[in-house]
Amino acid sequence: MKMSPIGLGILGMTVLAIGWFLYVMVSGASKGETGPLDSYAHGEMRAFVSIDDAPAQPDLVYRDGDGGEVRLSDYRGQVILVNYWATWCGPCVEEMPALSGLQAELGGEQFQVVTVTLDRSIEDAREFLTRMELGNLPLIHDETFSSPNRVRAIGLPMSILYDGLGREIGRVPAPAEWNSDDAHALIRAAIRRNI
Repeated sequence: MKMSPIGLGILGMTVLAIGWFLYVMVSGASKGETGPLDSYAHGEMRAFVSIDDAPAQPDLVYRDGDGGEVRLSDYRGQVILVNYWATWCGPCVEEMPALSGLQAELGGEQFQVVTVTLDRSIEDAREFLTRMELGNLPLIHDETFSSPNRVRAIGLPMSILYDGLGREIGRVPAPAEWNSDDAHALIRAAIRRNI
């Protein structure tokens, strides 16, 4: 059976449309809800990066403001943004109000901002958080000062986003505006993928 040029054109367009539809479905399905969040690395989150060989979440014992033991594994099941900072680090100090705003906006059962100070004394961090009225951020101290080495941080501040199983989603190795629409979109996407 011989087809007219118009019939061949319609058949060709139909085949292309079906092929395009299948490509979109398969490529979208292969990424799934567990893929990297690199598409959120723009605007205020332009420094967000995913690394293929991300180090394991540190299994260190930190101290809280009451002297109790805290581990990052205590937050299993939640997406956490771990921020390593110190009061002697100017960029760290500048971003702390934004981290506090992020915690106030999105903190809860599914997400927490976890701030780990690398100050010589936990009292320096306690005084800073009190003076700046950042009481919704946890007071956690790395007495060993080994976290930066464990997470391969080349400086402070370093913020690392972990899923509920303690796997690194991505990191921001620089100060960032955490209480912004871009940051909220990134965190909400991480929470959706954690459910």
